[in-house]
Amino acid sequence: MSRDFTGKRVTVLGLGVFSGGAASARYFAARGADVTVTDLLPEEALRKSVDALACWPVRYVLGEHREEDISGADLVVVGPGVRDDSPFLQLARERGVPLTTETNLVFENCRRPIIGITGSNGKTTTTQLIGAMYQAVDRETLVGGNIGRAVLNELADCGGGAGSGGAADGSPVILELSSFQLHRLAWARRSPGLAVVTNLSPNHLDWHGTFEAYEQAKQHIVRFQSPEDRVVLNADDERLRGWASLSRGKLAWFSMKDPVETGCYLRDGQVVFRDSSGECDATGERGSSDERDLVGESGLPGERAVCSVDALRLPGSHNVANLLTAVTAACLGGIPASVIRSAVEAFRGVEHRLEEVAVINGVGYYNDSACTTPASTVTALRAFDAPVVLIAGGYDKGTAFDEMASELVRRARAAVLIGATADAIERAIRKDGATPAPVVARADTLDEAVRQSARLARSGDVVVLSPGCASYDMFINFEERGQRFKEAVAALK
Repeated sequence: MSRDFTGKRVTVLGLGVFSGGAASARYFAARGADVTVTDLLPEEALRKSVDALACWPVRYVLGEHREEDISGADLVVVGPGVRDDSPFLQLARERGVPLTTETNLVFENCRRPIIGITGSNGKTTTTQLIGAMYQAVDRETLVGGNIGRAVLNELADCGGGAGSGGAADGSPVILELSSFQLHRLAWARRSPGLAVVTNLSPNHLDWHGTFEAYEQAKQHIVRFQSPEDRVVLNADDERLRGWASLSRGKLAWFSMKDPVETGCYLRDGQVVFRDSSGECDATGERGSSDERDLVGESGLPGERAVCSVDALRLPGSHNVANLLTAVTAACLGGIPASVIRSAVEAFRGVEHRLEEVAVINGVGYYNDSACTTPASTVTALRAFDAPVVLIAGGYDKGTAFDEMASELVRRARAAVLIGATADAIERAIRKDGATPAPVVARADTLDEAVRQSARLARSGDVVVLSPGCASYDMFINFEERGQRFKEAVAALK
């Protein structure tokens, strides 16, 4: 990444509270550019990102955007939160100012193989689990993207693009990719060499407008693949089955229900990998030979048991689906079964995703703050056999709460509602009409919601923060919300 930008005027439009905006600013500042960083949020709300750039010569325009910072730029790096209808994007187009994103810069500069993971739910856990498997045989593997770690400045080898359509070598780069990032990946006409899609359900409709537009953005993860690339899809997701014709890459599947031609499925409590084509090297070049990988435990040609489902110590059937997804990606990459088993056994999940916080007076407390969709809350409710006291609500992303309310009525003892969507969620619960209905309570703060939940829960129950909504009405991001929940639970002791 040695391209010289000396004297070039680069504007980062949307610094954000994650790492992408700061990484872009650092990237161009290190290469001699005159960098301006602008965001509608004030400096205090962006403190983490501003502090990350303390050593770099950048100019800040915070709390506003200015036309001169766009029209006078030689390049504008667009943050994922900037909407397509932003007048500043329109201004850049009218003035002929080139546009890019941090994700696009990674794809355009990286010569290492890229594994991209997306989906409406489960993509972070799946990304981290895939990363653990690959890092076990290659310490230089990078894991980042939408999980809050930008890899742009960590990539050592640059030049032509990897992803789709270019020669790739070296250790892989594993990226979680959001719909926002994928939406603008079309500008670069790139897709990962190995694309993984966990599932698809309505999300971010406040940004994309319709489910169809959201799905089209997600489809960019496969749309620009080459015939040598690979894609892993969820065979149990009817919508994703329709993606088979979108990619020129070779298809693999995973399923919780039925055997698949190439990919992973469940049999007798085992994750079984099947390769009907015979193209996947069971041992691969990344690890030492493992006879069980070659012979298999099923005795069927092209099929082998990789690991037990019980090896994964995370609750819920959705995490079994995440396991199937990750094992499929690892097997396609030639990771030995012994390495996969060890990685699964050692994996303890991801913070803010059904994270066990404490057990107090016989009640378990779980932090699922990263749950920002009603579908994710449904998944969380189904993860427990015990009665649930659910804390839900937050910023309104334009999705319906009917399915979430129905699942809540069937599985929850009580719901404590917070934030801007509290009214809408309660209406959906009342509309369901089932009896007996769960107790519905309101709280003005998350701390109060935790205290109310503790009073409502009985020994053997679980209290779960699984909001089903974004956090922006009350918190900077879901991490702050999850941390506040853990502090409130600790205060109960």
